[in-house]
Amino acid sequence: MIAPPGGTDWRRLHPLTPLVRFGRLILAVALITVPYLESSRSPRGKFELFYPVLVWAALIGLGTIGAIVSWAVTRWRIEGADLRIESGFIRRQSVRIPLSRIQAVDIVAPLIARVLGLAEVRVVSAGRGGEHGRLAYLTAQEAPAVRARLLALAHGLSAETPEPPAVPLLHVDNGRLIAGLSMRAHVLVPLAVMVVAIVSAVIAPGPGVAALGSVLTIVVGAGVALVRAFNEDFDFSINEAGDGLRLDRGLLQRRHETIPFGRIQAVRLMQPLLWRPFGWWRLEVDVARQHAPRDGSDQGGGQQARTLVPVAPRAHVLWVLARVFPDAGIAPPAGAEPPARALLKAPLSYHYLAAWYGNRYVYARTGRVQQATVVVPLAKIQSLRLRQGPVQRWLRLATLDVDTAGRRWGASARCRDEAEAQRMLWELTERARLARHAPAPSAMAAAVAPA
Repeated sequence: MIAPPGGTDWRRLHPLTPLVRFGRLILAVALITVPYLESSRSPRGKFELFYPVLVWAALIGLGTIGAIVSWAVTRWRIEGADLRIESGFIRRQSVRIPLSRIQAVDIVAPLIARVLGLAEVRVVSAGRGGEHGRLAYLTAQEAPAVRARLLALAHGLSAETPEPPAVPLLHVDNGRLIAGLSMRAHVLVPLAVMVVAIVSAVIAPGPGVAALGSVLTIVVGAGVALVRAFNEDFDFSINEAGDGLRLDRGLLQRRHETIPFGRIQAVRLMQPLLWRPFGWWRLEVDVARQHAPRDGSDQGGGQQARTLVPVAPRAHVLWVLARVFPDAGIAPPAGAEPPARALLKAPLSYHYLAAWYGNRYVYARTGRVQQATVVVPLAKIQSLRLRQGPVQRWLRLATLDVDTAGRRWGASARCRDEAEAQRMLWELTERARLARHAPAPSAMAAAVAPA
């Protein structure tokens, strides 16, 4: 077949793709069915679940045939200035992703794919709601080559241009990761409730044992959440390249993601209460709105796309922050705190509230149990909202909300003096307008790594 000018021939996915796509369902059916088969033997040695098993086998067979047909009718190629992906048997679908609109190319390798030496190439583009174009699956050797080719063409370079080199920034210690995750509130609170329930069951066996069963369910859920978080953040490393920050992470499902600098809308530095004696912090990033793949294959990805540093010492977190937002500092200047009368509105968190801004960023600090500081570039501000509840009106206070194109959170200057909030609204509006027309600073500026 002759390729179009500037394009390539049609190519198919790896022949083992159906096994990867249907492998998880087969494993799930096996885990459910085998115990029933062993526990349902009659004295005559016959299986009482013969027909249910036969139905499951038929469903697996039909699913396998469907996966094979789906693989057979799926093909892709680079056609001119587009990446074209055709799929579907009954409902034919042809997706064209302009190479110039590609924002990131990620590589995802679930456990079954890794065992078979396969990986998925996931293309994130602008102008399509952040929708993904998926090449699932290619060989583990072919996937990085396809990624490098797409990135080169997206930047107007030759297709043979190698992928830009990456500079290691930070690697998260797995021991610290386990300790940090274990000291989060959603893990410790269920464990504390479990201890109370056990003591209650010893003191009052009747109602205490009944309550223990319900609490056990909560503890199991917390344990599952802990294991899932560890699985997603295992062996977490951050590398910096010309096209953005590259995140490598995952135990069972290995993910190699890229966050382009231009899509970063805001960052948030967080420190839970029990992390403070150790000086640990967490850094999250909010990117431009991005929808998950329609097939739901981005499990866990939505949460982890905003985790930039799961847990690390303060110096390391600030080092990464400097790579994302140069010259951004989180130490509040004098006058950043709200007026004293705000203590009546927020008695518990008053001493932790602060808001300030400079020529490039706006900052907002909140939280008592979990301290959080949000940093938003002025150029990324989409809207400013001034709100005032009845108590705030009585106290002559107001809250200024800073919105971005992200979907997670924004900055909130809480409980400011009413006149000050109005002044902040007008000044930030003007500074944001000027910042949007100013040249963007390079995130690759030289810096010195922390000790």
